[in-house]
Amino acid sequence: MSEDTSARTEGLAFTGVAEQAEAIRSGRVSAVELTRQTLARIERLEPRLNAFTRVLGDQSLAQAEALDAQQARGDQLGPLHGVPMAIKDEVDVAGVPTTFGGAAMTTPAAADSEIVRRLRAAGAIIVGKTALTEFGTWPFTESAAHGYTRNPWDPTRTPGGSSGGSAAAVAAGIVAAATGGDGGGSIRIPAAYCGLFGLKPQRGRVSTAPHRDLWRALGTLGVLTRTVADSALLYDIISGSGAADRWQAPDLSFASIEPATPLRIAVTLRSAVPGIRPDPECVAAVRSTAEALAELGHHVEEFNPHYPDVASAFFPQFLGGVREEAVRVDRPDLLERRTRTVSAIARVLAPQPVLRWAEHRGEQLAATINQIFDTYDLLLTLTMPHLPAPIGRLDGAGVLRALQRSVPMTSYTAIWNVCGNPAASIPAGWSSTGLPLSAQIIARPYDELGILRVATQLEQARPWADRRPDVEPIVP
Repeated sequence: MSEDTSARTEGLAFTGVAEQAEAIRSGRVSAVELTRQTLARIERLEPRLNAFTRVLGDQSLAQAEALDAQQARGDQLGPLHGVPMAIKDEVDVAGVPTTFGGAAMTTPAAADSEIVRRLRAAGAIIVGKTALTEFGTWPFTESAAHGYTRNPWDPTRTPGGSSGGSAAAVAAGIVAAATGGDGGGSIRIPAAYCGLFGLKPQRGRVSTAPHRDLWRALGTLGVLTRTVADSALLYDIISGSGAADRWQAPDLSFASIEPATPLRIAVTLRSAVPGIRPDPECVAAVRSTAEALAELGHHVEEFNPHYPDVASAFFPQFLGGVREEAVRVDRPDLLERRTRTVSAIARVLAPQPVLRWAEHRGEQLAATINQIFDTYDLLLTLTMPHLPAPIGRLDGAGVLRALQRSVPMTSYTAIWNVCGNPAASIPAGWSSTGLPLSAQIIARPYDELGILRVATQLEQARPWADRRPDVEPIVP
């Protein structure tokens, strides 16, 4: 790659999906050039971040060459033509084992999952699979098989999880977007810790095929991006459920986000888990977001909901979901000890009748909780009660200690997995030590567009995507 080409492609590192696609369509760079730059950036930053479980160098370059040939022929180009993306390693990419963050699955996937198929059909180039805690069980991206994934804003700290590898890769400017999955906060938590926009879509909005569901009624697939517009662009591409999907959502176009009209927005600092004492800086971030929304013309008022206890609906599905994924592996002897323990507990405490009861209980709780939206259009809360912890939170921890350290991390997020509502983590400034802060916006069922409209307003009023972590290695 020439020095001029290298400068042009490096200049795209922190741009968004739409900007990268436009750079390729206009001929400023080729898909091959941008893919090579992405692979070089992975090689340079991986020792510092450890965001990837597998890099698909040859495959991605072959895909890029094919896309450049299509462009040279004058073929119609997809909206993501030539844009490199990363895939969380719980989703199938043909020819590559889906490791779920561990070492126990070694058989290559026979075909792309539906979300990957849609991304490829739109022109995206898959450059690698990103790290997660084994089976996404804990909100820290640490595993015996792949080690610690580190936060680009401070490599001594966690990026959160379980989609921490995807978040680290996007925040570090390796890729403009990456997929994630959210069964208790696993898109929103790492988005919050890495300064990204992370929307958990409505349950059933994005296909989980070839699997019927993701952690029963709790989980959904999605994306992490730096900007709201990129998130909307990608959801317009990946949304849509099929006959094989257990959960369905009505079709929704994300192609055009209309300006938000004045809304009634409730703001609360109350956690769904009793006893959580959030850090003052996390509280201040939510209060400043509420003030910004009021300045934008919305009616914002404090409201303290009386959340019912959702543990009875959440934990059986959590246990059963992990077990259903763990039994698919071809080397169960290589499962982590904690995973084997969770699976054993699930066998006793979460048989099928209990799982069906937990799902029904979740529907009852959702009906109660969603009464909030009889009065308010949106709910504003914390995403995270604390700043990112140092890495190593799972070191030597059994299941009980891992749970003790995880429950506070999901105390503002997991309730919306039980309910199924769309919810997003949105950047809300930086701490005194330079770490990202965030706020969470929740909408009534099926109203992702309501979140995106308001998030767009906040992004315009308080831009965040131009601030970058210092991730480049020090050259001696």
